[in-house]
Amino acid sequence: MIKNWLHSKDLSRSSATNFIATVLIGILAALAFIGIQRASEFSKGTIPESFLDFDVFYLVSEMVWKGEIHQAYYSHTMRAAQETLSGDDSFMPWTYPPQFNLLIAPLSLVPPGVAYSIFVIGTFIVYLLTLKVFAKEYFGLAIILLFPVIAITLLGGQNGFLTGTLIGLTCLGFQNGRAIAGLPLGLMIIKPHLAVAFAVYTLISRHWRSAAVAAAVVIATSALATALLGFEIWTAFVDGLKETRAYLGKGEYPLHRMVSAYAASRTLGVPATVAMAVQIVVAVLSLLLVSLACRRGVPLRQSLGLAAIASLLISPYAYDYDLAIYGIGIALLLPDIIRLGGRLERLSLYGLSFVTSAFGFAQSHLKISLDFTGADRGIPLSLAGLTLIALLGLVWRIVRRDWEEHRGPDANGYPINNC
Repeated sequence: MIKNWLHSKDLSRSSATNFIATVLIGILAALAFIGIQRASEFSKGTIPESFLDFDVFYLVSEMVWKGEIHQAYYSHTMRAAQETLSGDDSFMPWTYPPQFNLLIAPLSLVPPGVAYSIFVIGTFIVYLLTLKVFAKEYFGLAIILLFPVIAITLLGGQNGFLTGTLIGLTCLGFQNGRAIAGLPLGLMIIKPHLAVAFAVYTLISRHWRSAAVAAAVVIATSALATALLGFEIWTAFVDGLKETRAYLGKGEYPLHRMVSAYAASRTLGVPATVAMAVQIVVAVLSLLLVSLACRRGVPLRQSLGLAAIASLLISPYAYDYDLAIYGIGIALLLPDIIRLGGRLERLSLYGLSFVTSAFGFAQSHLKISLDFTGADRGIPLSLAGLTLIALLGLVWRIVRRDWEEHRGPDANGYPINNC
């Protein structure tokens, strides 16, 4: 299944394959157990150990049908609704664009357990199929690297599998040279801050038809949301964003679960304004890297893989469950990483992948608080923003060795970039 994973003298190719296969079976069994357990908990109407993201999705779906969706964007009304449901003072602000309200509206038409199975487990299956398309024989290795991300998303009932699939379908459309790539890219309006790198790539690579399709999707879904939810939904959405900026500046979000340079800087004791400046610099450099990869005629799968990783470094507001998009990038790049990377580079990439996705989640559940700053005592440390930057730099270092050799189709028959 997985060839030449370690190239170690102490570990033959066959034994490495058997080892990976054994680990993969265990991981898939664990993931299946997590999904079934969560679906069962929701089916019984029980609230798990804490108020989950999926609880909020289901609550907002109910608010849509009650005509109360505007209230979801205001902290005083949303907090009250969540406290009534959860019985505690936990609070998750609602900042999704109006289009996402339409997407999750059907959830409350069925029991919570069924809704979870459709929305989370259903998109998980599609996400796995998308990963398989890109990773091919390295699919098993990709699943092992992404195990923390997948487990986190299943446990919280988040939408990472959905956004990861949309980015994957966008990449597949670009690989096939079809304008339909703009359809899933346009649907990323549900989380637009995670699609900036691909929007930039679309324009730089002059995929004008795809850009037109994406723009049409955004306009059409915006019009539909306005028609069904009323124009006031946009006012509420903007007001919600204002509150979000205030919460972010005060550090009231779980920064240790975020994967941004902003979050890492804040937990290291950097003031909010300086941390935002750091975030802007990282975002600009990431977009420049995407542009450079395109302009230099990088093989298409490499360029798309770099864009997927860079997309998570643009916004200060990105969480560990959003790393499903990183999974698409790593699946695209694994064949080249295995072929071009040295043993130490590959092991470093595998280790950084685990730290990026699992460190913040482990702090939450093990009740560990790592604070080396002397300020803001008790705030867990965020490392993912730093390790994700390191991952992008390491991948760039590895794949750029191949650029001078590829002037025609890549190893899988896909064309190189023609930016």
